[in-house]
Amino acid sequence: MAAQQKASGAGAGGFRQAQAWLHTWCGLWFSWLLFAVFLTGTLAVFEEPITHWMTPEHHAEEAAAPAPAGTDRAQRLAWGLAYMEKHHPGAGMWELWPADAEGAGDLRVYWFDEKRQYAVARLDTATGQPLAAGQGRGAARATLGGHHFVDFHYELHAGKAGLWVVGIAGMAMLVALVSGVVTHRRIFKDFFTFRARKGQRSWLDAHNAVAVLTLPFQFMIAYTGIAISGMTFMPAGIAAYFGTGSEGAQAYRAALNEPGKPRPSGRAMAVPDLEPFARRGQELMGQPVRAVVIDHPGDAAARIGVYGWNGDESMRRRLSPTSGMAMFSAATGEVLQVRQPGGVDGGGASLAQSVMGGLHMVQFGGLALKWLYFLCGLAGSAMMATGAILFMVKRRDRHLGEFGAATARMYRLIEGLNVAAIAGLGVACVGYLWANRLVPVGLAHRSGWELAAFFGLWGLALAHALVRAPAAAWREQLGLLALLCLLLPALNWLTVGDHLPAQMLRGDWESAGVELLCMAAGLAAASAWRWQGRRGAAGRESRQPRRRARQGGGRAEMRP
Repeated sequence: MAAQQKASGAGAGGFRQAQAWLHTWCGLWFSWLLFAVFLTGTLAVFEEPITHWMTPEHHAEEAAAPAPAGTDRAQRLAWGLAYMEKHHPGAGMWELWPADAEGAGDLRVYWFDEKRQYAVARLDTATGQPLAAGQGRGAARATLGGHHFVDFHYELHAGKAGLWVVGIAGMAMLVALVSGVVTHRRIFKDFFTFRARKGQRSWLDAHNAVAVLTLPFQFMIAYTGIAISGMTFMPAGIAAYFGTGSEGAQAYRAALNEPGKPRPSGRAMAVPDLEPFARRGQELMGQPVRAVVIDHPGDAAARIGVYGWNGDESMRRRLSPTSGMAMFSAATGEVLQVRQPGGVDGGGASLAQSVMGGLHMVQFGGLALKWLYFLCGLAGSAMMATGAILFMVKRRDRHLGEFGAATARMYRLIEGLNVAAIAGLGVACVGYLWANRLVPVGLAHRSGWELAAFFGLWGLALAHALVRAPAAAWREQLGLLALLCLLLPALNWLTVGDHLPAQMLRGDWESAGVELLCMAAGLAAASAWRWQGRRGAAGRESRQPRRRARQGGGRAEMRP
């Protein structure tokens, strides 16, 4: 009864006790979701290498025969313009990408179709003729690649509803961080203390250490993650100015993305040669040309926007990820607007939001900062995992009765959720990579099957964790995770004929890095599996003397 009163709610005790209650329960109920968001966000730091590994057809072909540079930019722009005039004369926007960042690659053209959806066509860089699907650089298997982790990280593959769920979880994380700092009076002293093999105390020391070590990072990630979606979470100002409903949202997007865009004049005018505009735009913004965009093509009010490529060196030096842009009048050639790299449209508020987006998505600082974010993300994931485990470690030996008669069942549910959310999510993530190699390349809706493998494995992990005893569930899922991670390089070799030594010899460190990290995760899971086995054996041995004592009238016979 006293234990129940002590744990009855936030009102028991003083301010610090109330913060401890808030930290415990706010952290617990959101820890499983936050762990998933943090772990997938950590993997999303290396979205490009994961996508590279998951599209072996492209990078194998590129290593064997690099794509030729083809014709010059002026000819490519002329071909793209001719294609759009012939096939999409009524589109309100034409977008031409004459080359990739190295000045070679595909010639691509984009437009909005009759459903207002982004459409694309690829043109032959030698003739300007449309390429059939799968022609040119070679068709890669249909996959979301590393973007799956990006999408899950911020909206759970559930659109705006998922964005709201993640936003609420982000707010709960801020609450848990602040209340955790208030609760732990010796938090910085405890950071330098780790007591191994002490049960609850060891888990608390581990939780404190990873939390304090990366506390500024955790605050920054949680706050910027909420701030970059602030317009979604706080739409009152937008609704007051632009109106409500779909029309208001459309007007807001137009004002944000196309400030000052004129309406069509109704007077016909052919689109002029684009190369002079591209050359002038490149000089004004100081970047190579990424895209040339024509608004209202065929009308006298048409505008021609030239957008730049962000170079790796420039991105390392600035927080705002926006590229340069120069806008011209198609009729007169007048310069309407110039935006330097890193600048934004919309004033200081838009610049602050852009900088927060750069901070959150680590689009600056280069590879070294990506690794720092990756390691801090792993520490944040460990903070949430150890917090969830600590909750149950504290309650295994003493029943606090928080849920009345249902307390034992709730503890069992929480234990199962811990297993599925931590070990089960790891199985689902590496299972997604296995599905990339095992799902047939030509299967319809192939990327959907890879997603189904991810969510299916995660669901099976939850069912398994609820059916099996907690200790057995931990051991079995950790063992499966270790096997899947350690065998991934062998699977890659058997299915696509590529292997780790070959990747290293040809300098493909993106593919090699994915497999090396998986092997490291496999070794960590194997170590945890082994520790769990030793712990289970020790627990069984410690129970045997007590059992013999009860059978022998209260005297325990201790044997070596």
